[in-house]
Amino acid sequence: MKIEDRMKLIKQVGEEIVQEDELKKLLESGEELIAYDGFEPSGQIHIAQGIVRAINVNKMIKAGIKFKMLVADWHAYTNNKMGGDLEKLKIVGQYFIEVWRASGMDLKNVEFVWASDMVKNSDYWKLVIKVGTTNKLARFIRTAEFMGREESVESLTAAQMFYPCMQISDIFLLGAKITQLGMDQRKVNMLAREVGPLLGFWKPVVVSHHMLMGLGKPPSVSVDRKTRTVENKMSKSNPDNAIFMTDTTEDIKRKINKAYCLEGDIKENPILEYYKYIIFESFDKLRISELRIERPEKFGGTVILNSFQDLETKFANKEIHPMDLKATLSRLLDQLIDPVRRHFEENIEAKKLLEKVKSFQVTR
Repeated sequence: MKIEDRMKLIKQVGEEIVQEDELKKLLESGEELIAYDGFEPSGQIHIAQGIVRAINVNKMIKAGIKFKMLVADWHAYTNNKMGGDLEKLKIVGQYFIEVWRASGMDLKNVEFVWASDMVKNSDYWKLVIKVGTTNKLARFIRTAEFMGREESVESLTAAQMFYPCMQISDIFLLGAKITQLGMDQRKVNMLAREVGPLLGFWKPVVVSHHMLMGLGKPPSVSVDRKTRTVENKMSKSNPDNAIFMTDTTEDIKRKINKAYCLEGDIKENPILEYYKYIIFESFDKLRISELRIERPEKFGGTVILNSFQDLETKFANKEIHPMDLKATLSRLLDQLIDPVRRHFEENIEAKKLLEKVKSFQVTR
């Protein structure tokens, strides 16, 4: 594949790339490139972590990049996820991997690395301490959004201050020249670019993907549409604000029907985001070549759309009603999630994992 084609694929993933010229040089180098991603195993997995993550990872792999995916159980431990119970966190991590397996992620080119294995190495903690010496505490605190935290500094524990030092250390110990996480991780990844050369490492290229908004009404306050750092980002603590990967057909219909979708509004519209980042990216899996919004003849009949831009324009012009969009979206999401549901129903080990995860109480 030509460098230009590889760059094009990666740009489809990255809402922001820091820096594009550095990325191009890496692709031209001919070296085997590793991208880092990490995830806290912190409860049931929603559609942005499941299907959207699989879409993005597969595009990066198609561009010739291999992934090292960190199962950040110790990071979640410092962040008090699952009540700080490491055994529960490991079970949830195994469940995440099973979701991605059923979602079609190209696991042949993904290596899962467990933080609980990395921490056994004294060199790991040596690097964590070295990272911590590069900046004043305030600099690390400013990256707290990556933990999903927006509370005051006083509410953070001392353990949580290890988190950014650990995450930055992970990047270099995994040999990742590229970080590929959400826009909510931007601050800590940019800190890694600053810290790397100070410690004899490299500046990782930061490929930050879009943060899918939650299904609720956007807050009236100003929203940072890239980082989604206010109430309307997806949250496991509000199950009706997102579609989860083992939701039933009835769950999906109920959540989509009550989702915010103001007629003609294309700016902060979660239904349109689901079409853009999930449906139009999943035509092959859905075995369709066009989007058909079916409706009775008295309301204009079936609308056939070949691009998201076409859908957005027609919706903005109020040629398509929100309820018609929602009905079609519910049906297509149900099709996409069905293989995952069946995997957790038919595979004995996966079924046991899901039952355990559902029994765990989610803690922030």
